[in-house]
Amino acid sequence: MLKTATRRVASGAGRASAALVLFLALAISLGSVVTAIASAHPPGRLVDIGGRRLNLVCAGPADAPGPLVVFEAGAFGLSADFGAVQEGLAAKGVRSCAYDRAGLGRSDPGPAPRDSAAIVGDLEKLLAASGEAGPYVMVGHSMAGLHLRLFTARNRDKIAGLVLLDAAPPEAADLPVAKTWIGRFAAVSNVAGVGATLGLFAPLGPTIGDRIGLPPEAAKEKRRAFASGRHNRWAAREVSAWLASSEQGKAVAPYDPDLPVGVVTAGPQRQGALSDWKKFQSAPARVSKTGFHINIDEAGHANMLGLKHRDVIVDAILRVRSAAD
Repeated sequence: MLKTATRRVASGAGRASAALVLFLALAISLGSVVTAIASAHPPGRLVDIGGRRLNLVCAGPADAPGPLVVFEAGAFGLSADFGAVQEGLAAKGVRSCAYDRAGLGRSDPGPAPRDSAAIVGDLEKLLAASGEAGPYVMVGHSMAGLHLRLFTARNRDKIAGLVLLDAAPPEAADLPVAKTWIGRFAAVSNVAGVGATLGLFAPLGPTIGDRIGLPPEAAKEKRRAFASGRHNRWAAREVSAWLASSEQGKAVAPYDPDLPVGVVTAGPQRQGALSDWKKFQSAPARVSKTGFHINIDEAGHANMLGLKHRDVIVDAILRVRSAAD
């Protein structure tokens, strides 16, 4: 009887293992199908920056007057994150460009480490090679706050203004609670890279791949990236370099008070740590002579970029552009 029970357990374990293998195979296959469908009409254009190509997505008239708006996405983000905002700016006759960082979206991978120094160097090469001339109003979401500090310091003569969208300042890494959170986020990001590579994210793409609320084409691209193993692995490398990027941002000069700066944050205004964090985020606006801070109470960190709230973002960008004139 014991031998029979053992055989049954072994047989059950074998069937469970076979089912798991089958599920993984189907998930990986589905991921390949999702990627192939989304790749049929790729957005943007691939720009050679010296043996590597970065995907650049521009909208609005090429001969539009005034500064060009350039977007930098947050962690795990890409050009598609700004699809709704770019659409809104184009309707106002404003030209804007967003891009996929190295290894993300449709861009070729780049050399390690993927810290702010590497990311800023790529962006400088991309703008120079693209023919999209400055001056620029730089717009950064979330982790992009690290990269834009360094980019602005290195290219101040080309920067007309700055808009920070729920952005993390480099100094945040000095806070013990933030440092703990960054470490945990890096660990989870690496797990996400493995899961996406195994195809486990593909079945989830249609339901949670776009948490921003994007227009159809941008949403399709966002879901493609969500399911992509390569995108998630390279995004995890950027998150793993968060502390190094923070140090690089803190090492350069703070924002120039003459630089127009708009800060837009998301979430309800409350007392305590959340209120303190928003004050921390809005510091660049308080330093600027023409700075301002807007909070979208009903928005979340991701969906503040979507169709529901894009008018607030568009208005903030236009306000900074006007101050730059």
